[in-house]
Amino acid sequence: MYFFISIFALLEIIFVSVTVPKLLANLIEASRKISFTGCFAQLYAFNSLGVAECYLLAIMAFDRDLAINNPLRYPSIMNKAFCIELAVAPWIIGFVLAAIPTTVTVELEFCGPNEVNHFFCDLAPIQNIACSNPCLSNLVTSSTAILATMVPFLTILGFYIHIIATISKIKSTVGKQKAFSTCSSHLIVASLFYGSAIVVYVRPKGSQHDKFLALVYTVIIPLLNPFIYTLRNKDVKAALRKSKLLRVLSQLRFSKTFVDVHSWKKELR
Repeated sequence: MYFFISIFALLEIIFVSVTVPKLLANLIEASRKISFTGCFAQLYAFNSLGVAECYLLAIMAFDRDLAINNPLRYPSIMNKAFCIELAVAPWIIGFVLAAIPTTVTVELEFCGPNEVNHFFCDLAPIQNIACSNPCLSNLVTSSTAILATMVPFLTILGFYIHIIATISKIKSTVGKQKAFSTCSSHLIVASLFYGSAIVVYVRPKGSQHDKFLALVYTVIIPLLNPFIYTLRNKDVKAALRKSKLLRVLSQLRFSKTFVDVHSWKKELR
């Protein structure tokens, strides 16, 4: 679980780095320009990393399902080699799938307005400013979005139905809470991410609402994810309590030493 969380954290850092630095630069500078090549490079990188995140969330759901339904076989199945293969697969799928709509979109004719109605280069806003008919590009984008978002989303849904069915068979309330606590953070993150991404990409219209939804899954959700995974994780909370306790003990030790030294100086006087 922690191996996949670390891969997810790395992916989130790169994912945010594709859009947020340019967004901040545009907010600071008066000139809000990006080159044609830079725009499509940002588009491809953003979509490929987004697809990779969708499939990585599905793999994390598979990991939790296997841990809950096959706890005895879990260590033998999820060995180091298999974990690395599962971690690499979303990146490959992401870079391959994102290349399809990006290639179709870059072949459109751009001769008219060059102002993108978005805070970063994305498929629908770019297709909307094309001089040629973007129907084929929109169709390819929607079809790819189904593979990129709906397939892993339905996979996650199937895994969680299986997990809930297994948890419901546990008789003790403590056992149910313990089993569900291992996947509650992932369920929250997946719901937030897929809820906004599916609306934007399955029907790419480029409306004003898409900007807000894009802001949610490019800035707000990556900002919340570390808090969701840390504050809902018992091991992290235990480590925080331990570090806080150690800090208090060290302060008490320091104050006791200060008192001892102060009393020793008074005796000398």
